[in-house]
Amino acid sequence: MFDIASSEFLLVVLVALLVIGPKDLPKVLRVVGKWVGKARGVAAQFRSGFDEMVRESELQELEKKWKAENERIMREHPSDQKPDPRADVVGDMAPPSEPELPIDAVPTVEAPAKS
Repeated sequence: MFDIASSEFLLVVLVALLVIGPKDLPKVLRVVGKWVGKARGVAAQFRSGFDEMVRESELQELEKKWKAENERIMREHPSDQKPDPRADVVGDMAPPSEPELPIDAVPTVEAPAKS
């Protein structure tokens, strides 16, 4: 990632050991580890936000293409009747009306016989 050779890393460790001291070095490494973890978390959050923005822009572009293609198809194949654009939405259509039966044709429900 940073392209650090083993000799360079050993030099950094020796300088840190001399400057910080062997007693405080584990504490400093823990603090550095926490900061590195936070930095990675921020980078991951930024990356996921950027990826989401790219996905949304791609979806908007695809929706524009689909709309243009749909309009082209509708121009090529016009129909006499314009369908309700909301007809494909579930629950948005009115239920079909049932045919009315004459009064004498309405079935009657008999009460069950008591035993």
